[in-house]
Amino acid sequence: MAKVLSDIEIAQQTKLEPITAIANQVGLTDDDLELYGKYKAKISFDAIKRLSKNEDGKLVLVTAITPTPAGEGKTLTTIGLAQALNYMGHKAVVALREPSLGPVFGIKGGAAGGGYSQVLPMEDINLHFTGDMHAITAANNLLAAAIDNHVHQGNALRIDVRRVIWKRVMDMNDRALRNIVVGMGGKVCGFPREDHFMITVASEIMAALCLASDLMDLKKRMGDITVAYDLDGNLVTARQLGVEGAMAILMKDAIKPNLVQTIEHTPALVHGGPFANIAHGCNSVVATKLAMKMGDIAVTEAGFGADLGAEKFMDIKCRFAGIKPDAVVIVATVRALKMHGGVDKKNLQEENVEALKKGFANLAKHIENMRLFDVPVVVGINKFISDTDEEIATLRKLCEDYGVEVALNNCWAEGGKGGVEMGEKVLKLLQQPKTPYKPLYDVNDSIPKKMETIVKKVYGGDGVIFEGNAQKQIKELEAFGLDKMPICVAKTQYSLSDNPALLGAPKGFKVTVKDVRVCTGAGFIVCQTSNIMTMPGLPKVPAANRMDIDENGVITGLF
Repeated sequence: MAKVLSDIEIAQQTKLEPITAIANQVGLTDDDLELYGKYKAKISFDAIKRLSKNEDGKLVLVTAITPTPAGEGKTLTTIGLAQALNYMGHKAVVALREPSLGPVFGIKGGAAGGGYSQVLPMEDINLHFTGDMHAITAANNLLAAAIDNHVHQGNALRIDVRRVIWKRVMDMNDRALRNIVVGMGGKVCGFPREDHFMITVASEIMAALCLASDLMDLKKRMGDITVAYDLDGNLVTARQLGVEGAMAILMKDAIKPNLVQTIEHTPALVHGGPFANIAHGCNSVVATKLAMKMGDIAVTEAGFGADLGAEKFMDIKCRFAGIKPDAVVIVATVRALKMHGGVDKKNLQEENVEALKKGFANLAKHIENMRLFDVPVVVGINKFISDTDEEIATLRKLCEDYGVEVALNNCWAEGGKGGVEMGEKVLKLLQQPKTPYKPLYDVNDSIPKKMETIVKKVYGGDGVIFEGNAQKQIKELEAFGLDKMPICVAKTQYSLSDNPALLGAPKGFKVTVKDVRVCTGAGFIVCQTSNIMTMPGLPKVPAANRMDIDENGVITGLF
């Protein structure tokens, strides 16, 4: 029996094309690129402006059912679909988020696809890549340093040190930094106060990067960021501290999208990486719109299930970017649906058609969620070796009976060739007339009404409970006139509810909001539920423990 290669072994055996050759496929010249070695590059804004005159290609959004430890394979499906479309003779470009070092060394491992549907060089993409994460970290922490220095140097803005809301960040899972005290050590070190760290991808600068149109727009957004309250209860912004220009200097390269390639040399833009459980979960507007100019079809993804990344894609990203997907692929696996039907992870290898039928309720809810936005849907069944013929046939029939297109996806094992059926179904959907953009709610609705709309329509819940502190925060935002923005819900990715233990398609629950804060730079309001962490911790056995590098620089265990 032939050895099954790991993702990193497959990646290391692939012969890469020079990134200049990949660029030439999509109308870019060598002068349009800023090279980071032979196989990755940033694209200049002069080139972006030139390509903006091209007609828009079709846009396909890939999302998924509620994730489980069994794995869904959304990123590999996104990559595999783009490869399949190219294999079928179309000009497709993929647009993805950048991985965060926290999950890479934590539970998840690498996040560059899998099998024969990966973006390469996967080691670079999963690690330092082109330095975007580090630039965001530096810009975020420059602003944090400026706040404490301003207070130390006399506090002309009368910042209330009890109400500094800007947090420091780092791109690593480190629970010990969630709650800390800074300024210890006497007068020369500043005023002692409680502070907090978040993971870099939760920074508002990441969100602003992913929603900005260019560097000047990003600089404006960073200047608009609310960092604290003054002693009179007024908002204090980064602009008042005078550091938005310096922050923009740190971000001058990070705003440019990164060009890489898939295993089959399909052009890929990998840019920005907000998490979908604590932020809006989509790659940059710049990269997505550029992908639509570079190819006839752009394939992108949104993080976690359709209740999180895809809802935010539709209600936040599309609203700001003036775009709308022409089709949506919802990734599902037999294994994950059996878990939603009550099967324990250790028993997933065993055939269980009844559990699959029960777990289908989760997929059905996500199909319904995407239909709320008036977009055509196809279900992509990501095939695992343990799936039986009867289970696959059952899932196909369940989808067909529900009135949704369905296709088998074997992109992990076969690359683009394994996604041809899915590609055919997507092309069929792309022939349908495009309908106008249809957000879920009006931004001018009140915060409670917008949140209730999301909970009732998307999550399937009965309503929202706002804790006392959240109610006070809502009144404050209303007084400032800052309540007329889209809502970004921070909640668990493991359930449609805010309780990770409720699998399938739960009913009769209410979502509890403990914190409501405004991101004046990004342009949305975060409603945070009671169980979400903005600084994750490492598991008992981190993914880092299985990783190594030899004397020749060959990495093992990254994925």
